[in-house]
Parts: sequence; structure tokens; C-alpha cells
Amino acid sequence: MPQKKQEYESYLKFVSEALELAKKVPRYFSKFSNKIYCNHQKLTIYVLMQKLKLTTRSIVSFLRSNSNICLEFGLLRIPVHTTIIRFLPKIKKFIGLLLDLRQAHTVAVDAIGFELETKSYYYRTAWNSDKKQKTRRYAKLSIAIDTEKQLILTHKIRRKLRHDTQDFKYLLKNLSLKQVVADKGYDDKKLRRFVVTKLNAIPIIPIRRYHNFYGYLKQGKKNKWKELSSKKQSRNSIFCDQT
Repeated sequence: MPQKKQEYESYLKFVSEALELAKKVPRYFSKFSNKIYCNHQKLTIYVLMQKLKLTTRSIVSFLRSNSNICLEFGLLRIPVHTTIIRFLPKIKKFIGLLLDLRQAHTVAVDAIGFELETKSYYYRTAWNSDKKQKTRRYAKLSIAIDTEKQLILTHKIRRKLRHDTQDFKYLLKNLSLKQVVADKGYDDKKLRRFVVTKLNAIPIIPIRRYHNFYGYLKQGKKNKWKELSSKKQSRNSIFCDQT
């Protein structure tokens, strides 16, 4: 009996904590709602269902046999299981708000491409080159991750191959953060300006030495290039004289 009482008290404590968490969600999604059950009560039922590892029908039976738990979060009528099923798609967009997934200290941004062909690239090109099967199709996935909690905050999927910088602003525009970490693929002045001015954060993005050979010459390196070329010519002339 003491063990059952302790277990029952733990359920009551869990329900009160779940109800406190549910207050981050609007009480009703529409002003035309019938207001029989509020979103706080539905979300508490769903969280309790996950804790007990029950189905929607089983959680309804559990609530009918434990009236004191229902009174803990003001549930005067037991909903049918379809009420919980219809509630789940509506609450998905609020998961980030519930778990504080919109704020982080350090956010890392990266992207990866997935090949959509069933055949290997070698089979379509090298081994089977006469049939001209050189098409490569990709799905591009870009994500922003909270480096401390190891959670995916936002994501973007594209059906075609695109540069990593295309979705950088989309991933970060609704986040509250202090630092943004990315690789050299995101080396762009516009992206750094966006992080500093719009997000009030620090961009930690490595700078490439130069984008191309002509860009390298434009950075005031022409004289150095002439010196290197002259040294090379002198070495070649010395080598020719020795031979």
C-alpha cells in the first residue's frame, strides 16, 4: 500500500508539472471552440499518455478509473479518444515553444546532400557510360542545431541541389541566440551582416584565403606575386647556367 500511495503521488506531481508546461500553449486555438476541454488539459493528457506508454483508448480508461488525477488539472468530463487524436496534429507546431527550442547560446548550421538514384554513380558513369546515364539528382537538407542540448532547432529540405548559403537566413530568422558557427561554405559578407544586425549575435565562420586566383590578386598581392615569379625565373636561370 505505501508503494502504491507513493506511485500515485508521483503521478499527481507529474500531472501538475505537465499542466504548468502546457500553459505555454494558447488556451484555445479558435474563439469558436466549444470550450469543453482546453488545450492545457488535452496536452496534459497526451504527456501522461506518453509517460505511461498507453494508447489513446487506454489513457481514456485510465482517467475514468482515476478521478482524483482528473481533478488535479480540472478535468470534469473524460474526453473520447478521438479528441486526443485530432489534437495531436495541431500541437506539432508548438513543440519548439514547449521545449524552448527557439533559443540557444550557440547554434551550428550545416547542410548535406542525399543522392536520389538507386544505382551507384560508378555504374551510371564509368561502367555504363555508353547509355549516357550521367544524371545526378539530390535532396538537400540544411539544419540548425543547438550545440549544448544536441537538438535540431530548424530544418529545410530542398528537392534540388542548391548552395548551402541559400537557406542560412531561413534557418536562423526566428531563433534567439548568441553565436552562430558554420564552415567555410557560408563565408559571405551578407550572411555575417545578417547575424550581427538582425540576430545581434556573433558569427563564427572561417574566411577563405581567396575565392579565386583573380580575387587573390585584387587583395593587394600583386607585388608579392611578381616577387615570387621573379625568384622563380632567377632560380631557373641559375639552373640553366649550371647545366
